[in-house]
Amino acid sequence: MTNKTATDWNENSNSQIRIAYAGLELKDLIANDLSSYFRIDFSNTLTDLEDHLGNQSILTIPDIILVEVDKDEQCFKLVDRLRQNFLLNGLIIVMLSTRKDKKLVQKAMQLKLHDFYTYPFSTSDLRERLNFLVKFKLIRPKLVELSKEVDITYRMPFGKRFLDLLIAGGMFICLLPIMAIVAIAVKIDSKGPVFYKSKRVGTGYKVFDFYKFRSMRTDADQQLAQMAIENNQYAAEESGSSKAAFVKIKNDPRITKLGNFLRSSSLDELPQLFNIIRGDMSVVGNRPLPVYEAEMLTSNEWSMRFLGPAGLTGLWQISKRGKEDMSERERKKLDNFYAQKYSLWLDLKIILGTVPALFQKEKV
Repeated sequence: MTNKTATDWNENSNSQIRIAYAGLELKDLIANDLSSYFRIDFSNTLTDLEDHLGNQSILTIPDIILVEVDKDEQCFKLVDRLRQNFLLNGLIIVMLSTRKDKKLVQKAMQLKLHDFYTYPFSTSDLRERLNFLVKFKLIRPKLVELSKEVDITYRMPFGKRFLDLLIAGGMFICLLPIMAIVAIAVKIDSKGPVFYKSKRVGTGYKVFDFYKFRSMRTDADQQLAQMAIENNQYAAEESGSSKAAFVKIKNDPRITKLGNFLRSSSLDELPQLFNIIRGDMSVVGNRPLPVYEAEMLTSNEWSMRFLGPAGLTGLWQISKRGKEDMSERERKKLDNFYAQKYSLWLDLKIILGTVPALFQKEKV
């Protein structure tokens, strides 16, 4: 039996979570390690699973479908069929595989499955992930209310907010001519909008619109799934891990010619001054993450980074930016340290260290 080393949170609700499982290769492992935590209905084949689901009512449908990848890869077609069923299309779907194959992971990402695990993996990590996915699904409709609660709980220190407005406001006014030139250059360089807007997760998991000057081709997001597997700097570090939490593409071919200059000079970040003025983020803090990255930092250990302010620059930028030997764990530890130790003096030190960091040659 796999040693259980992960944080045992939310244990009281586990027995109420229903899982429909299909497969034989990992059935004994799942039965031995997870049956005491979840209510699991086992099926030997995909056909048996479909028959089982077809017999469920709205009151008895499972919370999670946990399915092994079969040799003919019919499991992916099953996902399409389930999503065409009004009653089943919102179910959490996680796949398990005994074969290490990047193409399988790519298919899973393209289908936007909730997760994909390759054996060997820690069943305690899987258990914690399943708990989080159910909890996140339950609270997702209430994100607006939750963000209001976070705003009441978290108050940015007055001195930090004053420094943000002073620096960001002053820079915005002084750099307006440069921003206008960059906007014109982006428009001339390639087809598409001047600004790139994406959803980012900041303090307290608050989601906001994040702005940059566009430095990539307009089809960049569509290519991310495959490249996150093949070209990610933060490659999965542990055996059996399906993907890393952070995505940083090596020698990213999606970047335009002008985009390379904008990124190396950090000019693409200038529109984030507007985010700072609005209060979405601070001058100094942990970088706000894309939603697909934030959803992977689910353990108590790593969710700590979201208890500190989100920022334009931070410890990672001044100490490790552009170094290919930087591990995912190192970056997480830097984020956690800042969330715990941030102060006005530390912010000033980071701001002073940011200027030379801008001139580091970054190839990732």
